[in-house]
Amino acid sequence: MDIEQKQAELIDHFVNQASTLKASALWPLIIEATSHPSLFAFSEILSSPTVSELEGTENSLCLDVLRLFAHGTWTDYKSNAGRLPQLVPDQVLKLKQLTVLTLAEMNKVLPYDQLMQELDVTNVRELEDFLINECMYAGIVRGKLDQLRRCFEVQFAAGRDLRPGQLGNMLQTLSNWLDTSDDLLVSIQEKIKWADSTSELDKKHQKDVEYRVEEVKKSLSLKDKCKYSVFSWDTRRVVVILFSWNLAIANSISAWKRVFIQLL
Repeated sequence: MDIEQKQAELIDHFVNQASTLKASALWPLIIEATSHPSLFAFSEILSSPTVSELEGTENSLCLDVLRLFAHGTWTDYKSNAGRLPQLVPDQVLKLKQLTVLTLAEMNKVLPYDQLMQELDVTNVRELEDFLINECMYAGIVRGKLDQLRRCFEVQFAAGRDLRPGQLGNMLQTLSNWLDTSDDLLVSIQEKIKWADSTSELDKKHQKDVEYRVEEVKKSLSLKDKCKYSVFSWDTRRVVVILFSWNLAIANSISAWKRVFIQLL
């Protein structure tokens, strides 16, 4: 069973339990919920009618503790420890886990020094053991421990309950993201259009070059033929002249033979 499904089942369980209890009997249920090793969301319990009715009553501290686990950190608890009930060890562990989630929301690279201060951890070994055994093995964060740089690189972190006013900021962030995405999409479309136009021009230029190459080839072939024709005509002319000379010489020899015979 994944963490989201487990969370949903636990939330339904505690909401149903709260709806059956009186205000004076809610404190044990709140301790159980805030100590449960697999529960990290408390908004639904906070908004249940029975719990909401604690506001302004003698049991309002129960509501304050639940709000602390929904939105606060270990530092918040230390700042208000004088007016809040003392937490049991499982609650302390849970609140420190939630503190890591809050820090991971703000930055994806968490320095060891910052984590040790926020979690009241005295050395790196203790911090790394906490991150591995209580956070990564629990499935609420994934990341890389960088001992050389003394930091925790967050790759994934489970979301916490939305704090009052946070929803508006999230909606504004999403709106800004959508505007940026629209601008980026327009830019990409323009670049695609430019690329298509450039491609067509390149194709046309290639065809023009190929046409010119063919024309040059035809021109060179025609010149070769002309050269061959001229050479052949000159050759025939030389042959005719030589033949005429031979004939003339032969006729002369014959004429001299006749003259020589007559003289004898």
